[in-house]
Amino acid sequence: MDERAALALLEGELAAAGDDAAAVDGLVVTTDMLHERTDFPDGTTRYTAGWRAVGASLSDVAAMGADATAAVAAYAVPEFDRDELLAFVRGAREVCELVGAEYVGGDLDEHEEFTVATTAIGRTDDPVRRSGAEPGDLVCVTGTLGRSAAGLELFRRADREDDASLRERANDLFRFEPRVRAGRAFAPHATAMMDSSDGLARSLHQLAGASNCGFAIESDAVPIADAVRDVADGEREALEYATTFGEDFELVATVPEDALEAVRSESNVAISVIGAVVDSDDGITLDGEPLADRGYTHGE
Repeated sequence: MDERAALALLEGELAAAGDDAAAVDGLVVTTDMLHERTDFPDGTTRYTAGWRAVGASLSDVAAMGADATAAVAAYAVPEFDRDELLAFVRGAREVCELVGAEYVGGDLDEHEEFTVATTAIGRTDDPVRRSGAEPGDLVCVTGTLGRSAAGLELFRRADREDDASLRERANDLFRFEPRVRAGRAFAPHATAMMDSSDGLARSLHQLAGASNCGFAIESDAVPIADAVRDVADGEREALEYATTFGEDFELVATVPEDALEAVRSESNVAISVIGAVVDSDDGITLDGEPLADRGYTHGE
């Protein structure tokens, strides 16, 4: 079975499964695993890898509407290199500091492939689940979408052209700010929320399944990162990157219309309204047409 089938199997076995993180006694906890072959393109610095790996787990904390507290990482490589290890830790520490958390260490191991497993914890007494969206709610996303798609394309170009400036820009696009503050802004108002690591389209399908609802999305409202248009062949491909590639770690949330301004006033990032929650019978549409369940699957 593939990753999605395995997750569906476990959701039937584990009552607490199904959200971005588990909530236990006022804490949220989440864990992620990333591999060199599937998650870190050639040219990814260890600093970027540390930032991105730990940031991915912090993004899950943000999606629960929690304050980020701490993170750890298990770091495995075929052979340890002093500079690479220190750069990884620096990236992990600095992404934690960006959101008010602390990087507190982890574990080291030898492994045939550079692999990182990260865990982050946060605090909240009222976590936001993926279930709860109601018809009439607004569908919101933070920031812009498609940064990781653009970054991957620039890594490929940098490799072909041996261009250090392209490689530097790609690393910059692969580093992101986990939306912890925005998650806290959404928390008192959001009826459902998750991060967009699997892509906007797949996230909407996951939210719809959890909330038993549909979504009507407008393509011209989807916030596409400027870098996407630098690498995409036209607006249609740019929209594809922004909606289906994934790995952007923005938040997708549903809120009542009268709560939107309160969320925007407390958030530190742009909040875009991209559509509305509709009845489940209306399905999930983009510009009135069915939106396919496409997105990121680990290992592909």
